[in-house]
Amino acid sequence: MFATEIYQKRRQKLIQQVESGLILLLGNIDSPFNSVDNCYRFRQDSSFLYFCGLDQPELAVVLDADSGREIIFGRQQTLDNVIWSGSQPSLQSQAERVGVSETISIDSLENLLSSAVAAGRSIHYLPTCRADNKIILSNLLGKNMTELDKDVSPALIKAVVALRSVKGEEEVAELDVAARLGYQLHTTAMEMAREGTYEWEIAGELEAVAARAGRMLSFPPIVTIHGETLHNHQRDNQLRDGDLLLVDCGVESLLHYASDHTRTLPVGGQFSSQQCDIYQVILDCMARAKKLIRPGIAYLDVHFAVARTLVEGLRSLGLMQGDLDQAVAAGAHALFMPHGLGHMLGLDVHDMEDLGEDCVGYDDKIQRSMQFGLSGLRLGRELQEGFVLTVEPGIYFIPGLIEQWKKADRHAEFINYARLMEYLDFGGIRLEDDLLLLRRGNRLLGRPIPLQIDEVEK
Repeated sequence: MFATEIYQKRRQKLIQQVESGLILLLGNIDSPFNSVDNCYRFRQDSSFLYFCGLDQPELAVVLDADSGREIIFGRQQTLDNVIWSGSQPSLQSQAERVGVSETISIDSLENLLSSAVAAGRSIHYLPTCRADNKIILSNLLGKNMTELDKDVSPALIKAVVALRSVKGEEEVAELDVAARLGYQLHTTAMEMAREGTYEWEIAGELEAVAARAGRMLSFPPIVTIHGETLHNHQRDNQLRDGDLLLVDCGVESLLHYASDHTRTLPVGGQFSSQQCDIYQVILDCMARAKKLIRPGIAYLDVHFAVARTLVEGLRSLGLMQGDLDQAVAAGAHALFMPHGLGHMLGLDVHDMEDLGEDCVGYDDKIQRSMQFGLSGLRLGRELQEGFVLTVEPGIYFIPGLIEQWKKADRHAEFINYARLMEYLDFGGIRLEDDLLLLRRGNRLLGRPIPLQIDEVEK
């Protein structure tokens, strides 16, 4: 947990930005997977963590933006809790650790909110992706699910995104810790990428690396020889020399700040010449992005610059043709990279996207495009000092997509389909690093993970 003053200042800033009404931040509850006593590992709601820091189930906080009153709602420990889970600090003592003096039983939360609504006061709450929290909010606020989603607070969403987007020094330190452990994850995968190994063995060892450090992975890892499927969670393939193994994984710090890295490895330790050619194009894209990323530039513009580098590289290999700028404008490159360049990173691996992807990655100046490929860009807005983001260019040869485009003769002026047929069984390559925005540029978080061709092969 951070210093008490950090949480106090965060809540004060939130109240100042919302200005009036009650702010309700709901923590998570335990989530059972086959009985009420058998639960998934608990993970606190990230916005609750950011403003309150308390990492246990069945908590909520109400902030009165008019009076400045702060209340943490929870349950006092019972004898049954002590017997089964051991003695825990009292609710009052935990609240004091984050600078809140008033605590009330969570059973009283509904009455407090009902009284506020009856008095004509606004209740500001955030959207939630968890079904159980939707039910709790629905009951607390007396709203059906349709009303619940419609009545989330734009003012609160905007304030939370503004505050959580710019990382403090204490947060950067946690992100560095997560990224350094990410190095261990990926070098472990590199050492295991040998013929005869199963994908599930590597995925299991990644879980073990995190567990031995007392951490949890920041998302289910992608460990696959079929990297052409962007989020491939099947892990039953046995590796063979010559395969490309795509490993996309990350880990949380003890305070739940995330890392997110991707490397693509040659099984057996040696890239083929064809694999080297494609890998080098992505390296060039990564280098171009890192050179451009700085405060004041729109990430949309970085994405376009990288797309141009990608087209230039594929044209040199005979896979694309024609004018570079026209190809990018038409979206022809999206056949090979049908996703965006990256996303925000923080307490969530796709930071704050439970609040609405466009609320985080776009603003009044820059709106999301509906063009294929470009519509998958999660972050397009102008970058600021203190942002933390991923940069993850990739090239994928997706047979179903290629066949569909070829049949329709789509963008034939830019795509050499005859040459492309030689790559149908290639798979996919993605590379990903985590960057902190500095005043005049950016820096890599954590320890550099082998990236260059010779480094990865070693």
